Amino acid sequence: MEARTLSESGAAPDADAFVLWVLVWSELAAFGILLVAFLVAGIVQRQAFVAAQDHLDPLLAGMNTLVLLTSGWQAALAGRTDASRHEQRRSLVIAAFFGFLFCAIKLFEYRGEIGAAGEATYGVFFELYFIITGFHLLHVVFGAVILLLVAWQPSPTNVTLITTLWHVIDLIWVSMFPIVYLV
Repeated sequence: MEARTLSESGAAPDADAFVLWVLVWSELAAFGILLVAFLVAGIVQRQAFVAAQDHLDPLLAGMNTLVLLTSGWQAALAGRTDASRHEQRRSLVIAAFFGFLFCAIKLFEYRGEIGAAGEATYGVFFELYFIITGFHLLHVVFGAVILLLVAWQPSPTNVTLITTLWHVIDLIWVSMFPIVYLV
């Protein structure tokens, strides 16, 4: 009989990987459904969506894309197998910093959009916009906090888990950005 090793969480490594991929696919499915709803509503209410998009700031959203990609790059450096604990910690903290910077820019962007959101002429655009981007923002806040917690006591499994999830958060934003701001 072959002995199975346990990960830092006390579960078998296969169980950790299974839970990770269930979480990843559920996140992708949830955001996929929201983005499809946004696209369908945009087709049904084309004029309202075009008018509402004039109140968005694609420049700030583009800056946020660069911020989040920089954060993802730092997370990737932390996830390298040859990274020392010190390098992992530094990269995770920098990734979290850029995650919080994303949040600050997004909140600043919201400040300029809230007035327009109350106008009924924009249909469901701003309802879906704030649901999708707000849900993503909550994921960034949560992920950045977890990045800091893992940086405090990095272990190979925890670094892999949070960096994988962080990349999924990046992927969602990179998919969301053109759909919400450019279509």
